[in-house]
Amino acid sequence: MKGINPSSRRDFMKSAAVITSGTLGLSMITNPIQASEFPVENRINVMGPRDGFSLHIGTLLSMMTWMRDVILMPVRGMSVDQLDFLLDENSNSIGAMLLHLAATERFYQVHTFEGKDFSKKDLDRFDVAMNLGNEARKTIKGNNLDFYLSALEEVRENTIREFKKRDDEWLMSVDEEWPWGPTNNYCKWFHVCEHESNHNGQFKYIKSRLPSKRT
Repeated sequence: MKGINPSSRRDFMKSAAVITSGTLGLSMITNPIQASEFPVENRINVMGPRDGFSLHIGTLLSMMTWMRDVILMPVRGMSVDQLDFLLDENSNSIGAMLLHLAATERFYQVHTFEGKDFSKKDLDRFDVAMNLGNEARKTIKGNNLDFYLSALEEVRENTIREFKKRDDEWLMSVDEEWPWGPTNNYCKWFHVCEHESNHNGQFKYIKSRLPSKRT
């Protein structure tokens, strides 16, 4: 350390010792993030652990809760006609896509919680919404907003119940056979959140093209 004043060197070493001891001390106390837990329904803009859930599952749920609130903003107050509106012959309605989101979350419940595929009951209820397209355009219509919100809420409540039963070891467990390649449950459930974000953009675009919204 040629050229450095000896007193400056002593001050540097003293500061380093203080920082090191402080870091060591922090490592010996309870994780401050884990201590900052909030109920799921409160402080929606504070991402992080949630009371009653393991550290990472609670954090994941906080992201899913935030995203769900965001995707519902564009559809609030929509009429049946607006929910059924088709931009063109190949598009999906907002109503059909809302049910599609419920169907997708239900699929990941069955897959990750039960290790199964859709039962006949699930197929009867969700298969058309899961696949969208022509069949959805023909059959998913005439429902008010509460119909779709109730389906989303019912499925999410089941997700929350099941998340409470599981820990971070389950969340991090890897499925080596998943079509995308090795994928853990965290990635699968983050996809549920990301998937809603994708359709949120579609909701906003279709809303901007509703007949009453055109200039």
